[in-house]
Parts: sequence; C-alpha cells; structure tokens
Amino acid sequence: MDMRYSSRTKASLPIGCASSHAGDKAVYKLVRTSRLYEQIVQQIEGSIVKGDLKAGDQLPAERELAQRFGVSRTAVREAVKALREKGLVEAYSGRGTFITDGTTQAVRQSLDLMAKIGQPEGSTHLAEVRTILEPEIAALAAARIQEPELSTMREAVAAMDRAGQDPETYIEADLDFHLALAEGAANPLILSLLDSIVGLLREQRLRIFRVPGGPERGQIHHKQILDAVERHDAEKARDAMRAHLHQVRDDSQAPAAKRFSGKPGTH
Repeated sequence: MDMRYSSRTKASLPIGCASSHAGDKAVYKLVRTSRLYEQIVQQIEGSIVKGDLKAGDQLPAERELAQRFGVSRTAVREAVKALREKGLVEAYSGRGTFITDGTTQAVRQSLDLMAKIGQPEGSTHLAEVRTILEPEIAALAAARIQEPELSTMREAVAAMDRAGQDPETYIEADLDFHLALAEGAANPLILSLLDSIVGLLREQRLRIFRVPGGPERGQIHHKQILDAVERHDAEKARDAMRAHLHQVRDDSQAPAAKRFSGKPGTH
C-alpha cells in the first residue's frame, strides 16, 4: 500500500499543480491496539528511513489514511501531529501534508507539557478551556456544517453505541465526534485549537473512564448535540454542548471510590 499521494510532489509546488500517482512501494499493516497513532508514526518513519517516502512526497488525505490503516481519523490526526513535532512532515493549508527534508524543525510545544491531566488542576484547566470553546463551536457548526461532517458525527455516535465495554473504540469515536463538530464550524483556527488538546482530551477520558453510567450519560448528550446540529439550530446546539460539558465536569469530579472496573464510562 503506497503511502504517497504522488511521486516526488514537492512542498514548494504551486497550489493546484497536478501530479502523478506513485508506485506501490510502502506496504503497511492494519493497526488494532491502543496508542494507534504511535504505530502509524512508526510505520511512516520506517518508510522514510527506507527511502520509500522522500522529501516532497505528499501524504494522502486524512480520510484516506484512516481507511488505509483501518483506524479512526482521530488516530491519523494524532499521528500527523506527532510527525510534525518531529519535523518529519509539514502541513500546508489547502494543499496537504508533505514529507520534509529533515533539516528544519517546526517550533512547536505540546500542550501536554503545559497541563498535566493527572493532576487535579490540570483537569480543571481543561474543563475551563472546553467550556469556553465548545459551546460556541457547536453553535457555529449548526449554522455551517456540511453533510460529510454530519455523516462523521452520525458514524461516531453509532460506534459509541456499539462499543459496549471497549474503551478504545468508545474514546476514538468520542474524539471523532467532537473533532467533526469542530470541522463543521468551518474555521481552520478552531480546528487547530481542538487538535492541540486532543492528547489531553484522550487522557481525561481514560482517567475517568470507569465512572458508573458515564457512557450512557455521554451518549444522551451526544445525541442531543447531533440532533440540534442536524436541525441547524445554533442555540439548542450551544445549550446541548453546555449540558454535556457540565456532565463531563461532574463525572471528572466523581470520587475515585465510586469508580469501578466492571463497566466503562467516558465523555
């Protein structure tokens, strides 16, 4: 399976420049375990080392990569973010993601280093950021969202319904739901802000995963948000997201003694 979108497609090519498809050189295996994005990073790094991917080669679009690897788009997002932080790829708005020459490093610092989710104050800080951002994201998405993002949200809700006691499946779908909503807002800065805290969101969900009744409560709110967005009702979408975040906050503050190992929960 060729990971290159095109053969020797240079990052410096002008927007809209046509390119031919590359030959089948880089072959990858489906990944199925936790920390999926790390396995994607390892496979792409390996192809760079072997020379199957070279500076200027363009990676396929996010949705196509997710299909090729057999993972969620969230996992692909995290993999690309990790590769960018290593200086191995660079993303250009409206053009795509390209393999770099390795001589320059993007100046980025992960928010994971600035807010330790395992500490009580880290959880509080994250809750505040989400309360500021996500209700307005939901309202914007209700007004601007297109069918592809709505379809992703519906698929994510269905995946969470099917997840049962599988935390990885539920969390991946949960993250896909919220990122699709951010995509629906049609503002690349908003999407970048959400992307920057995906790691923190994942850690939050893992940390409070076993709060009794958590997934059921989360799904009630997810479906209310989806319904409001499908109806293009900005006010109801905003209110539904606020109610969801209140539920997340309450579950985040649940005493450890009330968490148990039998039934998972997330938000």
